[in-house]
Amino acid sequence: MSPTITRLESHRFRAPIPTPLLNAFGAIASRPAVFVRLVASDGATGWGEMFANFPPGGDMHRATLVDTLFAPLCAGVACDEPTALRAMLEQRTRTMAIQCGEPGPFAQVIGAIDQAACDMAARRAGLPLWRWLGGTDPRVRVYASGIGPDGVGAIALARRDEGHRAFKLKVGFGAARDRVNLAELRDALGPDATIMVDANQAWTPEEAPARIAELAPFRPHWCEEPIRADHPIAAWQALAAASDVPLAAGENLRGSDAFRAAIDGGFLAFVQPDVGKSGGVTGAIDVGRYAATRGVALCPHWLAGGIGLAASMHALAAAGTSESWLEVDANPNPLREEVFPLAIRDGLATLSDEPGLGVEPDLARLARFASR
Repeated sequence: MSPTITRLESHRFRAPIPTPLLNAFGAIASRPAVFVRLVASDGATGWGEMFANFPPGGDMHRATLVDTLFAPLCAGVACDEPTALRAMLEQRTRTMAIQCGEPGPFAQVIGAIDQAACDMAARRAGLPLWRWLGGTDPRVRVYASGIGPDGVGAIALARRDEGHRAFKLKVGFGAARDRVNLAELRDALGPDATIMVDANQAWTPEEAPARIAELAPFRPHWCEEPIRADHPIAAWQALAAASDVPLAAGENLRGSDAFRAAIDGGFLAFVQPDVGKSGGVTGAIDVGRYAATRGVALCPHWLAGGIGLAASMHALAAAGTSESWLEVDANPNPLREEVFPLAIRDGLATLSDEPGLGVEPDLARLARFASR
């Protein structure tokens, strides 16, 4: 008889930070996180994490969805097949998500539950998740993300001292400031450093070609989300045709159909599913393996706590290619650093052989950040 879910818990945290994190459309004034834990009838457990950065208070709303809707829905459900569990939850909540206009938050909760189910299944098997998923190498290439718009050279050099060899700059703060920041980063890191840029959907399809062309002389490895994720595929295709810089996107896509349409559209060189926004680990694996058949590299998006970072890294170790990268936030976040500390050496991070995600949050230690 298959083990069943006896409990789904939410654990909500918010860590203060000295300086808000800025991007082209807003700011993160503190670091939120919503962790979930599955407990099964055989005593097995598993952890997951959902997206909760925006809007302010979004972590409270998502935790409420877990406690009031998804916990009762999961009770008594078999949990030995994560893909089947995800499919059931998507099917059972689709109408309600449409009715209340919240497909995104519902998908985010399901993504976290999927991570927890994968963690649980790998723990039962006594295997690290990357190996349970079929991976053969625990090492992944990483890049330092979220740099900018202030002090970009100093931040990048500090991350380089910690082992990073690739870096991503936030742009979309005005053409002049973007050029100055990218020039500073290139001067600080040298001609051979890998530098990406992320516009966070800042530009219109009409202005994006010129903005990218202004940055192209500094040789960015990719330009991420130069236009809104919901612009028609034809707009993305036109931008890719007009740009000498490869395009990256995916953190704001939801569902396998949307990812396949984007990959088949031929405008992406790098696809960036977020395990806490859509599909969890199994969804990212599906995207990565399909992308590989089209010559598109899997590069998971993640800018939150340590559980989601661990899940992203395991998914990448299982389904990445030689062109793949893992996003690692360059900014302070104790909900990442105290949950899943990473040792980075010469641009690589290595997963352990611990069963599952290899992560067991110390709730007593994190209690000072508990948000209720």
